[in-house]
Amino acid sequence: MREEQYHSTSHCKYLIQYHIIWCPKFRFSILKGNAKDTFKQILKKICDDYNYRIKSLEVMPDHIHIFVDVPQTVAPCDVVRTLKSISAIELFKVFPQLKKFYARSGALWTRGYFISTVGHISEATVIRYIEEQKGHD
Repeated sequence: MREEQYHSTSHCKYLIQYHIIWCPKFRFSILKGNAKDTFKQILKKICDDYNYRIKSLEVMPDHIHIFVDVPQTVAPCDVVRTLKSISAIELFKVFPQLKKFYARSGALWTRGYFISTVGHISEATVIRYIEEQKGHD
């Protein structure tokens, strides 16, 4: 574990990272060309505004992968909600034809998403560390 990767507050040291995937409604391939580039810029701005650090980002025509480092005060569902809601609003502003296309369904993104924690140590390492604490009394 490298120490500089961790964040600190007055009473907390943490590293919280998520791999998040979500799709446009009906899995349509809408994120290509200018829409893809604009969407990436929108995500970068959202992350800057909310103090999320993008570690990796890949925008495919029909889904998004983002790997973010977030503050310890933000729930995983709130990270996803923020990214999806603001990005949809901003994309609709830039591409009114997209808003018109999705007007019937009322939403750009599917309700669902995938989210997984990402750490620098394995589950086995954590279990071993906790078990070894018994002998440190």
